[in-house]
Amino acid sequence: MPDYRFDDVIVADDTQDIQSYLAEAHAAKIRPLCLCLPDGVPMYVAKAGKAFIIKRMPNSGATHSADCTSYRPPEEISGMSQVLGEAIRENDEDGTTALKLDFSLSKQGARTAPTASGLTSDTVRADGAKLTLRSTLHYLWDQAELNRWTPGMAGKRSWYVVRSRIVAAAERSVTKGAPLSTQLYLPEAFVSDQASQLRQRRITHMAGLASSQKARKLMIAIGEIKEIGAARYGFKLVAKHLPDFPLMMEEAIYRRFRTRFANELDIWSSMESSHLVFIATFGLGATGIASIEAIAVMLVNANWLPFEHMYDAMLLDSLVQQRRRFVKGVRYNLAESKPLACAVLSDVPLHPSGVALYIRKPGLEPHDIAELDALAEQSEMPSWIWDASEEMPRLPDNVLKVEPPAPPSEPVESAW
Repeated sequence: MPDYRFDDVIVADDTQDIQSYLAEAHAAKIRPLCLCLPDGVPMYVAKAGKAFIIKRMPNSGATHSADCTSYRPPEEISGMSQVLGEAIRENDEDGTTALKLDFSLSKQGARTAPTASGLTSDTVRADGAKLTLRSTLHYLWDQAELNRWTPGMAGKRSWYVVRSRIVAAAERSVTKGAPLSTQLYLPEAFVSDQASQLRQRRITHMAGLASSQKARKLMIAIGEIKEIGAARYGFKLVAKHLPDFPLMMEEAIYRRFRTRFANELDIWSSMESSHLVFIATFGLGATGIASIEAIAVMLVNANWLPFEHMYDAMLLDSLVQQRRRFVKGVRYNLAESKPLACAVLSDVPLHPSGVALYIRKPGLEPHDIAELDALAEQSEMPSWIWDASEEMPRLPDNVLKVEPPAPPSEPVESAW
């Protein structure tokens, strides 16, 4: 956690009376400095209910040290810059973030075959005006800091932790005029002897979906896929921690889903340690059965870090094994054909702003290689590139190299 400077006073982020400093700064409109860098980086104080929170200034994430909690990767590392200011608007008055979504949370009239929002043209398009379904998942993962890694996190990430952090991120976000958290459902970690209480809390949370109006309300569900199989009519998705509440899929959307996310499904099937996270909009029928309207998925590894392909996963495993600190890049709306750095190393003393890690996958076309190399070359951030058809090169050092002292010179014999 960074320290902050309030005029001539330095205060730790976890100090007991941090709220009093924040309240005074908010009243006096003082901008505290984040001391992740020697000269400090301006922050602002927002009021959220009765509490005060300190937040980075809009569009300033890349100006922080790469190991700071306020750091946000630059354009070549994250697709967020493409949607920030349009699909994502930060409010520096109350600390909330307004989101524009390109998918609906209501459905008019009788139920029809769901739209194929798993198709490339819908969920992964280069359009900064609105967040697609999958880029909404990327946003929540990013805001929950689940794409960050330090050695101390090893063995401490579980679905309970993942869920808690995403719910907290959703509470700070607003869409369609309401907190995103009220329109979002993530299953609680399942405990068999608490099954009835978990079921009742789920029913209560989804009570707003039951409506006799022509426009049926929808919610967003996020969870880990346990299995997708045939049902008596159509197909059903069973989420982990949600054994008694399958999400039904009509055959039309299931077929499009299998086509659009064939690569993710193949990797998930072959990597026992991976998780396949889904995000879907769904509604409830009169019988209380949930039906999916749109769906997208994201691969994450055993540490819940997102990845796109096997080479991505190999580099992440190497970083974790070598106990490195890093931020994983996520695409948001950036097209999959566009190059993007895999991650930013945040523990390189010679480069406090971070080092970008790129992967040249085997089989890339010459113009794709040229585009990736140009991205790395034009970036102000130092780069490391792995040609995945060859052995992985040594990663940048995470310790300062100290030159050994020069050996003492030979004593000069006295003329006497």
